[in-house]
Amino acid sequence: MNRTSLLPAIALLMVCVGAQAQTCRDDILATAPDSRFRDNGNGSVTDLATNLIWKQCAEGLSGGDCATGSASGFAWSQALQHAADHVFAGSSPWRLPNKKELTSLVEQRCVAPAINSRFFPNTPSSWFWSSSPYASGSYYAWDVSFGYGYVSYSYKDYAEYVRLVRGGQ
Repeated sequence: MNRTSLLPAIALLMVCVGAQAQTCRDDILATAPDSRFRDNGNGSVTDLATNLIWKQCAEGLSGGDCATGSASGFAWSQALQHAADHVFAGSSPWRLPNKKELTSLVEQRCVAPAINSRFFPNTPSSWFWSSSPYASGSYYAWDVSFGYGYVSYSYKDYAEYVRLVRGGQ
């Protein structure tokens, strides 16, 4: 079997995985419990543990349940520029979170997505850019997967999702 004949099966698998509902284990202590967040009522969420203010929806999504639109992928430099230019809820500056900040949103007891879905609904179970460059290679930057909570690095020209933050640093 060659790669071309596998493409339909891979596409079907991706659709099935994308449609999967979040799964959480009750026997693991929550790392991002509801009590840690406050909905600000304007599309932003305050993390009471870090005092960071997050956009509730990934870029490209909107609405109270983040179900309007489609999540937008950006190359790393485009993501940085988009954040720098962004005004939301009458506030700026918004920015790309660093690796540590973005990782703090990972809910380790859940998968698909690995995030608190009450406060960050309809988060794609995929990779999100951080602002942190990868020190061992100038062509890479750190990213976080909200599919399973993995932290890795990718080529800066890959299109990945973005969640913006204010405050901190």
